[in-house]
Amino acid sequence: MTGVSMLAAGVWLLGLGATVESLPTGAAPPALIVPHFPSRVHTFVWRNWECANLDRMGEVVGATPAQVAAVGESMGLPPHRPVSDDELARSYIGIIRRNWHLLPYDQLLTLLHWDADRLAYTLREDDFLWHKLGQLKPACEPVKYAPPDEAAMRRCEEIRGLVAETFDEELRRPAEPRFAFVWELSAPVPDATTGGSAGINPAARRSEDDPIRFLYSYFAVYGDPLVDEKLNPYPDGLLQRLRAVGVNGVWLHVVLRQLAPATDFPEFGEGWQTRLANLRKLVERAGRHGIKIYLYMNEPRAMPAAFFTPERDSMKGVVEGEYVAMCTSSPAVRGWITDALRRVFAEVPDLGGVFTITGSENLTNCWSHYNGGQCPRCSKRMPAEVVAEINAAIAEGVRAGSPKARTLVWDWGWKNEWCDSIIAALPKDVLLMSVSEWDLPINRGGVATTVGEYSLSAVGPGPRAKHNWESAKKAGLKTVAKIQANCTWELSAVPYLPVMDLVARHCEGLVECGVDGMMLSWTLGGCPSPNLELVNMFSRRPAPTAKEALRELAIRRYGPKAAEHVLAAWSAFSRGFSEFPYHGSFLYGGPMQVGPANLLYAEPTGYHATMVGFPYDDVNHWRTVYPAPVFVGQLTKVVDGWGEGLEIWRRVVEAAEAPQERENARRDAGLARAAFLHLQSAVHQARFTLARNALKSATQPAERDTAVAEMARAARDETSTARDMFGLTRGDSRIGYEASNHYYYYPFDLVEKVINCGYILDNWLPKQARRSQ
Repeated sequence: MTGVSMLAAGVWLLGLGATVESLPTGAAPPALIVPHFPSRVHTFVWRNWECANLDRMGEVVGATPAQVAAVGESMGLPPHRPVSDDELARSYIGIIRRNWHLLPYDQLLTLLHWDADRLAYTLREDDFLWHKLGQLKPACEPVKYAPPDEAAMRRCEEIRGLVAETFDEELRRPAEPRFAFVWELSAPVPDATTGGSAGINPAARRSEDDPIRFLYSYFAVYGDPLVDEKLNPYPDGLLQRLRAVGVNGVWLHVVLRQLAPATDFPEFGEGWQTRLANLRKLVERAGRHGIKIYLYMNEPRAMPAAFFTPERDSMKGVVEGEYVAMCTSSPAVRGWITDALRRVFAEVPDLGGVFTITGSENLTNCWSHYNGGQCPRCSKRMPAEVVAEINAAIAEGVRAGSPKARTLVWDWGWKNEWCDSIIAALPKDVLLMSVSEWDLPINRGGVATTVGEYSLSAVGPGPRAKHNWESAKKAGLKTVAKIQANCTWELSAVPYLPVMDLVARHCEGLVECGVDGMMLSWTLGGCPSPNLELVNMFSRRPAPTAKEALRELAIRRYGPKAAEHVLAAWSAFSRGFSEFPYHGSFLYGGPMQVGPANLLYAEPTGYHATMVGFPYDDVNHWRTVYPAPVFVGQLTKVVDGWGEGLEIWRRVVEAAEAPQERENARRDAGLARAAFLHLQSAVHQARFTLARNALKSATQPAERDTAVAEMARAARDETSTARDMFGLTRGDSRIGYEASNHYYYYPFDLVEKVINCGYILDNWLPKQARRSQ
């Protein structure tokens, strides 16, 4: 990793006194500076207005709170609302992301009120955050306050006027505070049918043999959830609501070296007593609602080279940059894993179990990134042998600590040719989990490709999962399907997508395959929802058909008079979404998550899209295998189908009779429209950026005129989309949020988008038109 010394790598991972200078920088290209604000101070104040307090912003830039407030109000921002400590603790990823191109590390640490150790750990371990940020830190000059000059004040007046003209009516309406959904879903439900607050809800009782249906919290803090008891990842209200829709398990991200001490590794285990005490409380409380806790095992995590002292040389595996795998061909490494898990499960014996990933973005075992041939030990062994062995060591520790706990072995990242051999060598008491839709062949707009994962638009099960489940059954193992029931990286900025036909057909296929359980979400998709209610219907025996389940859900949620309209709308949404131009590059790099808050760039940024972090203007990465006209055409088909569904949904709102049915219809209409606007924005952004690229390569005046006209149309369309999105997101705090990314955007990011589009339309494009004359 460029820009980090070996010593720095050590402090980054282990917290051995990290400094600002030791934090990673990568290639450190120049940061992006936007031209639509009068200065970087104005950009900083605008972007942090909703997520930081005035005194902290002032501390960062060397200004008083009053001066910071004056800067914001000069641009038409409303009076600043103080941000609570709880909100700050839940929004650090969004704060890091929105300041990544603005602040150098020292100022970013001041804003976060963190030390370098904590930021180093977060970048490394918080769901691949360093990858999401592009594995580089843009080079930023310090942002320093200075009184605005005359030109800056004139520009502020222009912005203030635009804000008032465009948003005055909406700004008069009360807004739902960010994270309001956390308090709503945390509140206990007194009705015993959804889990009483006293004792065990009889309806929630479960047998150890019940099929597993587990998912991730809709709002847990991902990185180290067991440190701060106040940031409860699974409050009673959420557990009750999840149990009511059939969920009987939830999972937590953990790092094993933080959960137990180790004689051979004295660096490990700091704070383990606190973490296990909090875990024990959580397991006990979840059990009262009939829900088990599962731990995510992505082990052993790679360590900095400095960790491997001469006496640990026999544990040193594959090298990636300045990180080194703890080689699992070493008995000492496997022994540590088994012993640590034995300790954890003995201390907390009512844990549900673990699920493993042995081939993720994190370097773990020497074959996890397919480079085991570089290890002096693993190079002499087959990959399947190494992968099966580490899973067996994990299962041994779990079993020794708590015989009733289960180990789910996930085949994520395994090469297809490894699978049969790994499965055959696994312990007979583990369950084999596979992504249901993996390797499913699809054809979108005449482009043939296959699904990797995270797809609602393509209905599984696919050939890889079917094959591996069959191999597992032959080996005497039970099977689990990993699906996304609520949302996927196709669009994760709303809690659930109303593509119910696709969800029901997938469940129907899983019933035919006879799987023994389901993982219902990764970090995205953990909200109690009608989608989860629909999935739960297929746990009955005999299971309903898709048609029967859909009709039953429509009547139950919206009433008999609205049901036919509901079914028609769901079908329209599903038909439209099935045209999604699926590809891994678009899934992770496209602008769907940020939606209308992603800026339009009149000049190429030179930056590449990152994994659900920054889409930038990387349209060729977005479209990948799809020719540009096909890519835009497929997205337009999605939007058209969604628009048809929204028109039908108007009749749902009119036909719903009971108060709760009307409320369900109204709130679901808002989420469906938010999804529509995100998808519509992706079309506008693609059109704008393709036209901009055409302008850059144009050689004839007519070509330039055509490109300029299309850019202008797209910018005007995007202005309208951002304006509409502003009202929706202010009225529903769930919109724009995902657990491992926090808020992709805040409401006033959408106002900035309107300012951005206005600057392009009024300042940049007229200059291009004059050049064509």
